[in-house]
Amino acid sequence: MPELPEVETVKRGLAPVMEGSRIRRAELRRPDLRFPFPPAFAEKLEGRRVTSLGRRAKYLLIDLEGGDVVIAHLGMSGSFRVEGADAVEAPGDFHMPRSKDTRHDHVVFHLETPEGERRVVYNDPRRFGFMDLAKREDIAAHAFFRDLGAEPTGNTLDADYIAAKFRGRQTPLKAALLDQKNIAGLGNIYVCEALWRSHLSPERHAGTLVTAAGKPKTELLALTEAIRQVIADAIEAGGSTLRDHIRADGSLGYFQHSFSAYDRAGEPCRTPGCGGTIGRIVQSGRSTFYCADCQK
Repeated sequence: MPELPEVETVKRGLAPVMEGSRIRRAELRRPDLRFPFPPAFAEKLEGRRVTSLGRRAKYLLIDLEGGDVVIAHLGMSGSFRVEGADAVEAPGDFHMPRSKDTRHDHVVFHLETPEGERRVVYNDPRRFGFMDLAKREDIAAHAFFRDLGAEPTGNTLDADYIAAKFRGRQTPLKAALLDQKNIAGLGNIYVCEALWRSHLSPERHAGTLVTAAGKPKTELLALTEAIRQVIADAIEAGGSTLRDHIRADGSLGYFQHSFSAYDRAGEPCRTPGCGGTIGRIVQSGRSTFYCADCQK
């Protein structure tokens, strides 16, 4: 499943084409994806201008004139591509290439843009993605968003915020970081990388990073900075080029070449002077990669 940097990259790739454009027609080639489309979904989009594109956690938000918002989630294998008279672009960098099989083109937004007619196509072989429609004023209370924690890219996420979430928690650190109620948008890859950068074990209890008075310990300060930095680095690199995902401009991401822990089981730890080896364990059904020698 794409993580926050991948969705952010898709948003940035689609924005120049979609923002300010008018949806001449919305074409649904099946009645559902993971869930059925909202009633009269296509009809409610036709003729509407796209005012802006945004992101909340792993959700893409397409704001329309009149106050409606299209909520899009890529699921396991969803991707967007932009088609025009002389180009095909696909925004988003991921670990393996996204599908280009047009049999899996399920939604087509036919756009009127200043540069002429363009098409934004949603392709999803596994159909785990979905789209919904909501009012902008209702987004914060929407079932998808009301319980989400702070964004790792915003000013809300600091060590004091995480300390309040982790205080007294016996939950393994990896699980606490993956809990979207604590921090929104973090996934397996970037949690592994942040824990490696801050030299913390994924099995350590989250509450051990907080003092009895509820203040962040030095280790939590380091973890907070590592989270913010690894997300910023991945966004700058354009995502991680994960299996089944592709960017909107068709280019590949290269952050995966910078992985220091994720998917490096059996390889030497890159921490200077460590001498350990990256290992793999399974936590809550997910692979965790870390160095037992320097992550404590």
